[in-house]
Amino acid sequence: MRFVFLGSPPFAVPVLEALLESGHEALALVTRPDKPRGRGREVHTSPLVELAHARGLRVLQPTTTKDPAFVAELRALAPDVLVVASYGELLRTELLELAPHGALNVHGSLLPRWRGAAPIQKAVMEGDAETGVSIQRMVLALDEGDVLLERRTPIGAHETSGQLFERLALLGGEAAVAALDLLASGDARFTPQDPARVTYAKKLTKEDGSLDWSRDAAGLERLVRAVTPWPGARTLAPGGKELVVLEARCAEGAGAPGTLLETKPRCLVACGTGALELVTVKPAGKQAMEATAWLNGARLAAGERLGES
Repeated sequence: MRFVFLGSPPFAVPVLEALLESGHEALALVTRPDKPRGRGREVHTSPLVELAHARGLRVLQPTTTKDPAFVAELRALAPDVLVVASYGELLRTELLELAPHGALNVHGSLLPRWRGAAPIQKAVMEGDAETGVSIQRMVLALDEGDVLLERRTPIGAHETSGQLFERLALLGGEAAVAALDLLASGDARFTPQDPARVTYAKKLTKEDGSLDWSRDAAGLERLVRAVTPWPGARTLAPGGKELVVLEARCAEGAGAPGTLLETKPRCLVACGTGALELVTVKPAGKQAMEATAWLNGARLAAGERLGES
């Protein structure tokens, strides 16, 4: 199959790598323009573009896919199908219908569960036992297209969304190759999604990482894993400085929510139900460290409270 790939790093990088190693023909990479980064605001080439250049693949970086010149250039390539992975812009009908086999999207969930922008984080947050990737035919409505295939994987008991993200990107590459194989063989069969099973995962904001200590410990432990590495699980340390919790475990304990129940030999915080042992934290302006090391440096005692300004 002759395909054009549309995507953005980091999720799209393993997907494109897998497709380039397949027997299918890559015609071009379409990705967003590189942006200035860092303190010097220098423009750095993205890993996706570097991969394309290393493989001699044509790179198109339109400011918008609505540009008529870009659409004409894409049409001139005459792809059999478009493959999309985390592109970051809604595609219009003229693009979705540009290739004979339309556009296939690599989505990081088992559709119709967790349509939307943050399916990986939401699956961890809600305690799903498994997740996966779905290859769907793209339509104008958000993630509503018929599903060609899916690949499932369990979610680890201590897995963060960042770790799961990396695994699903690799799985997405395998699934994308399998999808093109099915199209090429004529064996592709698309299945409509069950509207009764639809759930949505909206885009996360920094506020979504706020730790509400009145919640139960199990829910907070999942939240910590779900928002790591971004936006980070955040609370206020005594004194009002921000503290990011990178790793935590559920534990027995009771007290006013946010109260430090223990400071030695562990950092134990009371929740609405149960308690949370903080294992690794990142204090404001400092590197990640063991929670006990932070307690020693901050000279905090049992009875002090987190989350209060």
